[in-house]
Amino acid sequence: MSDTGRDSSVSSPEALRSSPPVPGMFTMVLHTHLPWLAHHGRWPVGEEWLYQSWATSYLPLMRAFNTLAAEGRENLVTLGMTPVVTAQLDDPYCLTGMHHWLANWELRAREATTRTSGEDTGFAAPEAMRAFGIREREDAARALDDFAVGWRHGGSPLLRRLVDAGTIELLGGPLAHPFQPLLNPRLREFALREGLADANARFAHTPGGIWAPECAYAPGMEHDYAAAGVTHFMVDGPSLHGDTALGRPVTDSGVTAFGRDLQVSYRVWSPKSGYPGHAAYRDFHTYDHVTGLKPARVTGRNVPSQEKAPYDAERADHAVDVHVADFVDVVRRRLISESERIGRPAHVVAAFDTELFGHWWHEGPLWLERVLRALPAAGIRVGTLTDAITDGFVGDAVDLPPGSWGSGKDWQVWSGEQVADLVALNAEVVDTALATVDKALDQAASTGSWAPRDTVADQILRETLLTVSSDWPFMVSKDTAAEYARYRAHLHAHATREIAGALASGRREHAQRLADGWNHADGLFGALDARRLPR
Repeated sequence: MSDTGRDSSVSSPEALRSSPPVPGMFTMVLHTHLPWLAHHGRWPVGEEWLYQSWATSYLPLMRAFNTLAAEGRENLVTLGMTPVVTAQLDDPYCLTGMHHWLANWELRAREATTRTSGEDTGFAAPEAMRAFGIREREDAARALDDFAVGWRHGGSPLLRRLVDAGTIELLGGPLAHPFQPLLNPRLREFALREGLADANARFAHTPGGIWAPECAYAPGMEHDYAAAGVTHFMVDGPSLHGDTALGRPVTDSGVTAFGRDLQVSYRVWSPKSGYPGHAAYRDFHTYDHVTGLKPARVTGRNVPSQEKAPYDAERADHAVDVHVADFVDVVRRRLISESERIGRPAHVVAAFDTELFGHWWHEGPLWLERVLRALPAAGIRVGTLTDAITDGFVGDAVDLPPGSWGSGKDWQVWSGEQVADLVALNAEVVDTALATVDKALDQAASTGSWAPRDTVADQILRETLLTVSSDWPFMVSKDTAAEYARYRAHLHAHATREIAGALASGRREHAQRLADGWNHADGLFGALDARRLPR
C-alpha cells in the first residue's frame, strides 16, 4: 500500500458525518486469547509474549474503552475473553512480572534517548533514535502509571466495570481453549461449563455468548451449548456460505450462530492489503538491536529491515484517520448492499484477534477508538451480538457444516498429518484422565452420600486441559515455535500420566504430592472441581 493509501472514491470524514442513517447494525467482535505462558519460558516464546500483548494491546485498549465509556457510549464491542487469558491477567506472579516488564521498557526507552553518533543503530540516525526514545519513554511511563493505579488487583475488576456499565458485551469460552470438535464430549462439556463458571467468579456475570475456540464447530455442538446456557456463538463466514447478514439459529437448538463478514474483516486484516501493512505504520518485525525497541516504519512491503525509514508518529496518525474513514465507508456500503439483498435491515460483524490491535498493529488501539466514534457519527448503528438477537437481526434456522476459521476453513490445522502425533497424544491422555478420575470419584462416592473434593483428580483434569489446548497443534501446523508447542503438549501430558499412574497403582499419597507439585508450578483455575465432570 502506498503512503497515501486511499482510494479516491472513499468518502471524506465530513461527508460521512452528513450521511443519512444507514439501515441495520454493525458489531465489532474481538477475541482475546493466548495460551498459558506463565512459568514456561521467557524468550523468544513464553512470558515475553504475554507481557508484550499486555503492554501493547490490553493496556491501551482498556484505556480506550474507559475513555469511550466516560463519553457515555454503550454497547461498543463484543469482547471475547478466554479463561486462560483472564487467569493470567489476575495472577499475582504475572502482575509482578508485568510491572517489571513495563519498568524495563521505560529503561530501554531511556537508553534510546542517549544514543550517540558512534553507536550503530542498523538503520536509524542517532538523532532519529533519540527522538523515538523520548516518545517511547513517555508511552512506557504512561503505561506504568496506568498499571500501578488501575491494574493492581488484576484485569477482572476493570472488565467487570465495563460490563456493568454496558460498554462491552463479554463472551466466554471453555477452559484452556481446546479444539472442541476433536475433544471427548464429556471433557468438552466440562471445559465449557467450568469456563463459564470461571467467568462468573471473576466478573459476577455469566456470559450468554461464547467465542468457540478457533470458531470450530461440529454438528450437534449447538445442543451442548444450549444445555450450558449459551445463547450465541461465533463461526467464520464460510460456515454460513458467506451469508452473514443475519444471525442464524442452529437446527432446533435455539442457539444462534453469528458469522464473521470476511469482506469487511479482511479490509483491516489481510496479508496483502490490510491496514497494518501501510507504509506509515510501525514495523513489527524490525528491532533496534541495542534496546529491543521497534523504531522503524513499514516503509515498503519489500524493503529490508536495514533500509526501513524511521517511524514518524504524525505520518502514522494521518494514516489512522484515512483508514478510519475508509473502514466507515466500507461498513456503510456493506450494510446498504446487504440490506438491499435480503430485503430487510442487515447485520454486519467484523471479528479479529484482540492482539492485532497494538501487539501486531501498533496504531490499532487508536484506530479502534476513532472508528467507534466515527461509525455512529456516520449514521451507522453500533451494537453487540446480544443487541442483534434482541432487535431481531436473526434469520431462519440452518444446519451448520463442520468448520473453523483456520486454513481451508476446516479442521486440517488441528487434525492434519503434520499434527497426527498430537491428535493421538490428546486422545490417549484424555482417555487416561477420564478413566482415572472416574475411578477416583466412584471410590469417594462409595464411602457415603457426600464425596469430598479430590484435588488429585482436579489436577489430572487441569493438566489434561492444558495438554489439549488448541494452541499447540496450531503452532506446529503454522511452524511458529513448533518445538515449544510440542514441548508444552508433552509436558502437560507427562504430568497427567504421572499423577494418574500413581493414583491408579494405589499410591494415593505419592499422587497427592505430585498433584500438589504440578499445581504449584502453574496454579491456574483454582476453582476447577472434578466432581462436576459429567458422569
